[in-house]
Amino acid sequence: MTACAIETAAEDDGAVSRRAFTIAANGAYAARLAGDGEALFPERWTLDGPEPYAVPLPAAQPEDPHAQVLPLVDGRVLIARRTAGRYVFSLLYPTGPRTGELPLGAVESASLRLLPPPPDGARAYALAPGEHSTGVWLVAGGAHGAPEHVAEIRGRCSGGAWLDRSGRMLALDRRLEEGGPAKAVAVDLERGGEVTPLLQITDDSEDRVLLADPDSGLLLIRSDAPSPGHHRLGWGVLGSMMPVRFPECLRLPDAAVTPFAVQPGQTLTPETCAVAVRIDAAAGSWLGLWRPAGRRLHQLPAPRGWLAGAGLWTREGVLRLPYATGAVPCGLAGVDAARVEAARSGGERARGAAREAGAVRAGDAVRAGDEREAGAVRAGDAVRAGDERAAVTEGPVPHAATPSAQAECAGGEPSGPVTTPGVCKPVPLQQAPLTGRAGPG
Repeated sequence: MTACAIETAAEDDGAVSRRAFTIAANGAYAARLAGDGEALFPERWTLDGPEPYAVPLPAAQPEDPHAQVLPLVDGRVLIARRTAGRYVFSLLYPTGPRTGELPLGAVESASLRLLPPPPDGARAYALAPGEHSTGVWLVAGGAHGAPEHVAEIRGRCSGGAWLDRSGRMLALDRRLEEGGPAKAVAVDLERGGEVTPLLQITDDSEDRVLLADPDSGLLLIRSDAPSPGHHRLGWGVLGSMMPVRFPECLRLPDAAVTPFAVQPGQTLTPETCAVAVRIDAAAGSWLGLWRPAGRRLHQLPAPRGWLAGAGLWTREGVLRLPYATGAVPCGLAGVDAARVEAARSGGERARGAAREAGAVRAGDAVRAGDEREAGAVRAGDAVRAGDERAAVTEGPVPHAATPSAQAECAGGEPSGPVTTPGVCKPVPLQQAPLTGRAGPG
C-alpha cells in the first residue's frame, strides 16, 4: 500500500490549517493537529491495522496554530514549532500515558513549510523561503540527527512533489522575480540542488506540478497556458514526448478541482492511474474520481466527516478516505474505483437502451451525479467503510455547473479551442539530471 501526502501543510503566512492531515509514505500512519479552540495537540492515526485508531500526543502545553506535523514510517511524528523567528523540530512518540519527545534542533527562518513525505518515509524535508532564494532542509532522518541544509535554490519556491522512488529528484514551483510566472523545476538533491526546467509550456504561463507518481511517471499540473488568466488542471508523463493535456472534464466553471492522491503501482501505464480529486464549490466539498484513459470525472458524495482533501490509494484501486464524526472519531471509508466506473457505465447503457426503445424520456431513468441511477449501485454501496458504521452521504452530490460524469468531446484532449504550444511537455526525467545542467540554484 502506498500513500501520498495530502493537503497543503501550511498557508503562505505559515499558519497551519486545522484540517491538514498528512499520511506517511507507506500508508501505515497519519498525523494531524487536533483539538478545539486553543487546546491543540498532535494526533497520530494508525491506518494499517484491522481498524484505524488515533493516539493523542499532547505536550506539556497546547500547540499553537503554526505547528506542523508529519508522520514517519516508524510511527514517530515530526513536529515543527515556530518560536521567535525560527522553527524547532522534535520527534513525538507515545510512551504509555505520556508523550515521548526527541529534540532535533532548529532552523532560523521567518517562514518554513514541511514538504510531503519522501518515498522512503524515513526522512523529512522543509522549504525555507528567503528574500531572494529558498533553502531546502533535511529536518529529520539525516546522518547527524540535526537539521541539515542541503540546497539553496534561487528564487521563491513553493509546492513540492517527489519524482522518483529514491527521494533524489524533487519538483518545485519556482518564481524567479516578483510578479513573474511560477515554473516547475526539478531539483537534484544529491548534486547540491542542481536545477533543471521541468515545465515550460509558454514563456509567460504559470506552470505548476501538483502531484507526481514515481511508479507511472504521471504528473498532475496546473497552468494558465491554454486559457491565459484562468488556471486549468492538466496531466503529462515524465519521460514522454507527448504534450501536456488539459481535459475538459476537469474544468468545472463553478468549482475548484484539486487532485490529492494517485493510484500507485501502475508502472509504465500512467493513463490507467486512478486519480482522486477534491471538488470545492459554494455547496460544499465532495469527491471526484478520474483516469486519463477514461476521460470522465465521476463525482461522488464524500463520507460524513471526511477530512477533505485527505486520502490514499491501494495498488488495487481502492481509495481510503479518513473521516471523523462524533460517533466515529477515527474512521476510514473505502471507494472502489472500478465499481464506481462499472456502475456509471451500466447506468449509461441502461439510459441508451431506454432512449432507443422510447420507453422513457432522456434523463428519467438516470440522472448524472445520482448514484441511484438504473443499473448502478448506490453511493453507500460503492463506498466501502473500513468501519461498518462509516456514514456515507446518500443521494446526489452537490452540483457544480457540469454533470458528475462528464464525457470528453471527441478529440477533447488537449481541450478547448486553444492550440497547445509545441513545447508543451515535461522534460524527461532521464534527461533532466544528466544534461543541460544549470548548476546549484
